[in-house]
Amino acid sequence: QADLFHQSQIKLSVPTRKNQLIPVELSKRKCRKRKRIETLLSQFKGQFSMNINFAKTFAGLATRILSKITALTMIQYLNVFVLNRKINRIKVNIC
Repeated sequence: QADLFHQSQIKLSVPTRKNQLIPVELSKRKCRKRKRIETLLSQFKGQFSMNINFAKTFAGLATRILSKITALTMIQYLNVFVLNRKINRIKVNIC
């Protein structure tokens, strides 16, 4: 895993904890991106039951995940470009 991070030039940065001795500041941009990703994963877990899996094969699992990602993308597209709502409002009825 360390080789993969080094080879791909990925630097992992995490927010500091309250009891951490040397605090490391994260930029506001990174904090906003991290919060957006955490919100999206929480929505997947809650709205689309992403943590529940009944697939029997890897192809079935990939199909289920892809269909859930596609559904979320369509809801976000409709919210922004058709219904003029905020992008994260996925639980609100489209009607």
